[in-house]
Amino acid sequence: MTQEASLTVNNQEYKLPTTIGSENEIGIDITKLRAASNCITLDPGYGNTGSCKSAITFIDGEKGILRYRGYPIEQLAKQSNFTEVAQLLIWGDLPNKGQNDRFNELLKDNALIHENLKHHFQGFPSSAHPMAILSSMINALSCYYGDHFSPDINGDTSKSLKLVSALLISKIRTIAAFSYKMGRGEPFRYPDPRRDYSSNFLHMMFSMPHDRYEASPTISRALDMIFTLHADHEQNCSTSTVRMVGSSGANLFASISAGVCSLWGPLHGGANMAVIKMLEDIHTGGKDIDEYVKLAKDKNSDIKLMGFGHRVYKNFDPRATLLREACDEVFKELNISDPLLDIARKLEDVARNDSYFVDRNLYPNVDFYSGIILKALGVPVNLFTVLFAIGRLPGWIAHWRESYLEGGRISRPRQIYTGETQRDYVPMAKR
Repeated sequence: MTQEASLTVNNQEYKLPTTIGSENEIGIDITKLRAASNCITLDPGYGNTGSCKSAITFIDGEKGILRYRGYPIEQLAKQSNFTEVAQLLIWGDLPNKGQNDRFNELLKDNALIHENLKHHFQGFPSSAHPMAILSSMINALSCYYGDHFSPDINGDTSKSLKLVSALLISKIRTIAAFSYKMGRGEPFRYPDPRRDYSSNFLHMMFSMPHDRYEASPTISRALDMIFTLHADHEQNCSTSTVRMVGSSGANLFASISAGVCSLWGPLHGGANMAVIKMLEDIHTGGKDIDEYVKLAKDKNSDIKLMGFGHRVYKNFDPRATLLREACDEVFKELNISDPLLDIARKLEDVARNDSYFVDRNLYPNVDFYSGIILKALGVPVNLFTVLFAIGRLPGWIAHWRESYLEGGRISRPRQIYTGETQRDYVPMAKR
């Protein structure tokens, strides 16, 4: 049954159509509101604004539900893998064996970057942030591989988008690993086609000419799960950026590069880095865990418990539950001793059993566990957001494609002007 909303402005009523999603979400369509009433809605941060219709990811924050294309994240995280999930997000269905084999062959064939691109790394100082390098290098890819991409991507059989998707998903690992090596002054390690996606990335990161790094199945699987759990998360800041840039007609490389820059912000992709910084502050400051938690509960204190609670999930973050299990397996596998990881465990136990946090549903989120897992794997903190970008890339591609196929208008938000009204120019001598 068609539903209709009404809005009254200055005693004038306006009828507004509604759109009902497949999970019974109701959206009030204000597309024609300004033309009819000369009014716009005001929603800073777009927290209550639906910018698009999408069939990719469903989130119910109150119930702690996350589904990719209808599949519960719990099933995908435990039974699938990142490259299969990437195909699901981009094309809409899980691949059959033949499709999966062909996609993985494309990943292997496109893992190397053009040799001339290696010289671009030399133009960055050794102190350059890996996210700056990543964004720049993805843009540079369009110069070398842009001829592989045709704007005609209608239909799921588009060879152009499949090739460029595999190219980006494969080469982003190589760029990330090379930026790590460059910062350390170590020789680049080329990808090994015999390894799976995550093991290959760890090999390029940590292998040396005299010492080939071999990731155990537990370690490789933990990293693969981190990528899978970050693969998409609906209309977040970086995904909305990719859609907005793409709406101008910008190609996929430019749109993804913009998404990387958006993710770089500490309020978005930097959350797991903030967790490690918090742990370091507690350790170096010799702070007592109970006292730190007490300060975090004090409204007059500037202390915050990073990695707890989530803007979307008002109950629990389903991704955190999965990563907590992976975290236990990684710790058991590595049998490492790290004071920061010890603090994280103690902090988790205190917060999970403190009524203040329990009553407010401030449970450890995905950033808390991904941060301590990456720390345990030896990934430097300044590379955390880069790994987030690797995981989020399939979602960005999926949303860019969906937006392109819809053929909508260029994104152009309105504003409520609060500046000066008209005034006349005053010559310099009279000011």
